[in-house]
Amino acid sequence: MKFLLDQDVYALTERFLREQGYDVATASELGLSRAQDLDLLKTAGERGRIFVTRDRDYGNLVFVHHAGRGVIYMRILPSSMKEVHAELKKVLEAYSEDELAKSFVVVEKGRYRIRKIE
Repeated sequence: MKFLLDQDVYALTERFLREQGYDVATASELGLSRAQDLDLLKTAGERGRIFVTRDRDYGNLVFVHHAGRGVIYMRILPSSMKEVHAELKKVLEAYSEDELAKSFVVVEKGRYRIRKIE
């Protein structure tokens, strides 16, 4: 599974995903630290990567403006990191890359919600 991490994603989440064996690229690694949200979504799609963010605005971009696909929105704080990572692991084990590439997933402490993007 391949991911593009927004600049607001914690380094510990990046490390968690890499340790799980996933292919992770960060916005900063791609020279996109100051990129607009739409450009990040476009880049993720063009590179076949699921976009991971902590920015709640992406729900609006995906569902209202029909921009982008395959977003994991992490509702996470340093104090809830272990629990949220455990939920993220459940998501990544339960769904295929193809399914996640067509979904908007909200991951938070103790639960996750997944909504297909039509």
